[in-house]
Amino acid sequence: MPSYTEILPEIRADIEAIVGEENVSSTPEDIERHSIDESPLEPHPPTIVVSPHTTQQVSELMMYANKHKIPVTPQGSRTGLSGANHPVYSGIALNMEHMNKIIELDEENLMITVESGVLVMDVHEKTEEIGLLYPPDPGENSGSIGGNINTNAGGMRAMKYGVTRDFVNGLEVVLPTGEIINLGGKTVKDSTAYSLIDLIIGSEGTLGVVTKAILRLIPMPQKTALIYAPFESVEDAANAVSEIIKRRVNPFALEFLTQHAIVTIERYIERKLPDNSHPAYLLVGVESNSDDELEKALETAGEACLELGAAEVYLAETQKQQDDLWDARKAMADAYTAFYESDEADICVPRSTIPEFVEKAMPLEDKYGVLVSAVGHAGDGNIHWSVVRQDQSDEEWPIILEEAIAELIEISMKLGGTISGEHGLGYTKKQYLPMKVGDKQVELMKGIKNVFDPNGIMNPGKVFP
Repeated sequence: MPSYTEILPEIRADIEAIVGEENVSSTPEDIERHSIDESPLEPHPPTIVVSPHTTQQVSELMMYANKHKIPVTPQGSRTGLSGANHPVYSGIALNMEHMNKIIELDEENLMITVESGVLVMDVHEKTEEIGLLYPPDPGENSGSIGGNINTNAGGMRAMKYGVTRDFVNGLEVVLPTGEIINLGGKTVKDSTAYSLIDLIIGSEGTLGVVTKAILRLIPMPQKTALIYAPFESVEDAANAVSEIIKRRVNPFALEFLTQHAIVTIERYIERKLPDNSHPAYLLVGVESNSDDELEKALETAGEACLELGAAEVYLAETQKQQDDLWDARKAMADAYTAFYESDEADICVPRSTIPEFVEKAMPLEDKYGVLVSAVGHAGDGNIHWSVVRQDQSDEEWPIILEEAIAELIEISMKLGGTISGEHGLGYTKKQYLPMKVGDKQVELMKGIKNVFDPNGIMNPGKVFP
């Protein structure tokens, strides 16, 4: 275990002098809130919660923490699913919720500048009211922009538009040593030496604290529609994903759900979806600025579904119908958390291998005596496998869960896949890193970490096994 400095009263007083006494807390309520994210981990309580309001305060705090070797765990709205927000070595939980200003909406350059504590849904609301779109659309819209950047979050529009990385044009970052650096900017292109901005994105708060971001926007499509298709088998639905892509349909979203997921979601949102009686489902979202193009995409996708085993194709054309279905899909993680003890692996494989992946993964239910529910962004190969506890004892469950997830990852590796498509490794999946990248890449990554964070204070205990 690394050697860190305990936060004694005199150190707390110094920190209060930097950010203000009212912005340092150790009340039981605050400690409890900042001990967890939405992963199934047991809590890891920080010693204190520090809530800065300015970049300068973050800079002075980091300089002080680095000098005294105090661990710092950046936190946004703590909606992560991999334990990256957990202060596993206690110390400071750096609460970025108060740095939540939208600084500038630049319509001329199609960019928005925000502080890292701004929520994704606030960016969507601000931009969409003037006909612009910030495409990243993670399942949890109450997640913060800073958290999305730290995990390179994806979401349901990633198939067409890409992930968070593809829409981050500039960052203001406070290094673990306290220096403030600005990466990127508003230029559309930049080939100036190493891309440090791409190191920060997806680094899970282990290299620095993101304080501001310049995000790229696009014109909002004028017309959207959505297909809800129940299938006679899980395999048929998986095959339909490949067929829709082969037919050159370019959905903005292509989601895969099992019957168990649909029933669980209905139970959670307390309303029925168009169908809940089939083994698997696809949600296919298409968009266009032309009625003819929209109709052609719907017809092509619908025909592919029916030819590949869909029992029916339900069409959601009105905005309310579409919103109801998307809201249901986005409730999935909360639904499973509410009703089951489970963990999720957000594995990503090449899209063409999804049918084979599903075929090889489903027998794990019988092998381990668990429920394996696949829900995810099938259009970009990012399948979220929930391993749900059945009748295992408290002693058996952690072992079986670990073995089942490890085997899911092993299957994905053989198919050319990866451990995480959008949640990151954090604390819960870090042991699998060498399996994916090998010892040499782990060594290189640790070298980068050491250059940025020589005293190892920045979100320690994450990413690396």
